[in-house]
Amino acid sequence: MADYTMVYFKGLEKGISVPSVLAQFEIPFLGEMSIKWYGAIIAFGFLLAVLFGGRQAWKWRMSIDKMLDVLIFGTVGGILGARLYYVAFEWDYYAHHLDEIFKIWHGGLAIYGGIIGGLLAAYITCKVNKLNFYNLLDMAGMSLLIGQGIGRWGNFMNQEAFGINTDLPWGMRSEKTMDYILSNQELFAEKGITMNPGGYVHPTFLYESLWCLVGFAILYVILRKFRRFSGQIFLCYGIWYGIGRAIFEGLRTDSLYIGDTTIRVSQLLSAVVVVAFAAVLVALLVKFIKHPKPIEGVDFFPEGSRIPKSERVPQEFTLETEVENDGSDN
Repeated sequence: MADYTMVYFKGLEKGISVPSVLAQFEIPFLGEMSIKWYGAIIAFGFLLAVLFGGRQAWKWRMSIDKMLDVLIFGTVGGILGARLYYVAFEWDYYAHHLDEIFKIWHGGLAIYGGIIGGLLAAYITCKVNKLNFYNLLDMAGMSLLIGQGIGRWGNFMNQEAFGINTDLPWGMRSEKTMDYILSNQELFAEKGITMNPGGYVHPTFLYESLWCLVGFAILYVILRKFRRFSGQIFLCYGIWYGIGRAIFEGLRTDSLYIGDTTIRVSQLLSAVVVVAFAAVLVALLVKFIKHPKPIEGVDFFPEGSRIPKSERVPQEFTLETEVENDGSDN
């Protein structure tokens, strides 16, 4: 199905033709089979995230079979959580369109809901399979940044998740952005937002993509050189992503709001996450400095440690004050 959109950038004289979410490309060796661009981008980001997580699981001597269980149930939980989160904050609509709740192919998945649902399912699976949940959290934080950084380009293909008007050189506009702005003028007025349909808009999906990829690079350095306890990387993920999301969410035009207020759900949640995670991170780093312990299941120790590799024991310093060895694979 041919479905292309001309996208114009303020700093470019000519626009570029972009295949949208419905556009398909054919794979020669698969005959008549075709794949939608949006799905291909999401799948690619998911694949890279899984490969990175699998690599870390192998390095940390975690059972790959058990990790597959976590992946399967975590993915299902993530999809359900993302949909339920979105539906909950758009209940005024779905209360009168119950048959639309399960039609996720029509859109309506929230990242924060997906993270919450995925982690809940992963936690239960880890407890059943006796896996170290805190090491899993660290892998999840890194993998999420990969998936989110790449997956946001699916929004570009569909010309969605953009922001308010801007005069910056990278501001963009297209027929789809114009149509969306025109059809939502009443909502914008209710939220105190003024939008020019023909003007350029912030490519907030691009901002978030770059933020996540830069964050991955930073957290990878922390993982290799400065990781002091299981769960530290996930706390860093929450702080980094929360700061970026709070900023970019304030620019977006398609936010979920709390009731009839102008308070954006994701912006408020991001601020809470940043403050809470930062407090926990500082507290645990201070505790580790006073009482350093090796990290369970990890075949390297951060540089600067005086603990020889031959003397490391399978002890754990995690998000909890005291954690017993629960039989995790080491």
